[in-house]
Amino acid sequence: MLVITVEPIFALNDGQELVLETWNIVNEGFLNPDKFNEVQWKRLRQKAIEKPITTSDEAYSAIETMLLPLGDPYTRLLRPNDYKALKESNIGSEINGVGLQLGARNEDGEIVVIAPLEGSPSADAEILSGSILLKVAEESPKRLGLEATASKLRGETGSKVSIEIESPDHEIKEIILERRSVDLRPVRTRRLLTGNHTLGYLRITQFSEGVPEQVKEALKELSEKDIEGIVLDLRNNSGGLVSSGLAVADSFLSEKPIVETKNREEIKDPIPSNKETLYDGPLVTLVNGGTASASEILAGALQDNGRSLLLGKRTFGKGLIQTLTNLSDGSGLAVTVASYLTPSGRNIQDLGIEPDRKLDLPEPLNPGGEEDRWLLDAELLMEANLDNQSIEDAQSIKKETNEPEGEEEILGMNSSINKKQESIETNNT
Repeated sequence: MLVITVEPIFALNDGQELVLETWNIVNEGFLNPDKFNEVQWKRLRQKAIEKPITTSDEAYSAIETMLLPLGDPYTRLLRPNDYKALKESNIGSEINGVGLQLGARNEDGEIVVIAPLEGSPSADAEILSGSILLKVAEESPKRLGLEATASKLRGETGSKVSIEIESPDHEIKEIILERRSVDLRPVRTRRLLTGNHTLGYLRITQFSEGVPEQVKEALKELSEKDIEGIVLDLRNNSGGLVSSGLAVADSFLSEKPIVETKNREEIKDPIPSNKETLYDGPLVTLVNGGTASASEILAGALQDNGRSLLLGKRTFGKGLIQTLTNLSDGSGLAVTVASYLTPSGRNIQDLGIEPDRKLDLPEPLNPGGEEDRWLLDAELLMEANLDNQSIEDAQSIKKETNEPEGEEEILGMNSSINKKQESIETNNT
């Protein structure tokens, strides 16, 4: 008599289905598939499904445990409240919290400050870019992970949270921050009256959904004020939506490469700008250690195409791109699917972008404020470039009309330019 043994088939419950859904999304898109063999990816799926999962929290814990061996802090589960908060920040209205933009350091998983949001409790406390977050409400951010740490920092207006940080110069201190509503207002602009020139100042603090249209309106407004050049300020811009960063780059570049993305198959996909620009005049750009991700794409494109000098200090170095997927229960999943390179092929991840001219330290704590020495340096450089262009134009006109060179006038203009350049050098020592 032939006996056939059939293994029992168990139906997956909702929590196990969520685990499987997550595994499939990561399996199909994760940038480094070689990592799958190293961590026994299929075995991790099986272990996660075999766990007794009866609640949402148990499902989330199983997913987080499954993703951890991949070693990528940006491939992560976003629980429903965290996912909602992230989407709201990408719309660009306001948030309730302390105003810290955070990143995870690849080499050791430490949670670091990319930048404090302007006008936030963190900015008021003068928390510096590059600081390591050691504790949040007596818990370890490194153990909590990026999203759970961010969640603990958010809360009702008026409530308080204690944090412990290690500054870039290794000073450790505990700070108590009072949460409040922080107006993101990602695009700010004003006119700068300097000497004989009228300049425009354009600050972009993040690349949220409405930023390209706001930049378009800002550039139109500045053009109507007869500005001769623009200082673009990307300091403490931790990124946001890559699509918004690309759209802003398109505003300044005409038929030039913006960035190359490289997927898991090593296929490079160059992304060019369109022919039409919103502004093609003189431009200088300020960057710092809080300039990250999408803002590094913009800075790298401007630098590589010779469109703008970069002033400041080396940028953060986040050159990975994540997709954001809605999961079936209202949570979200971020997966690193590509890396990006500047138009000249430079890798940004963990390296950042070196500015053309480094500015003196310590850097201003209030970008765009009255005591902003870096902004003054940018203004002086722009003035010198405009004066130099005026000399070249005057010489060209005189050659075309066969007029005398007017050496005394030109020497006087050169003297003015040299003084401005000396002033910049003095500020940088």
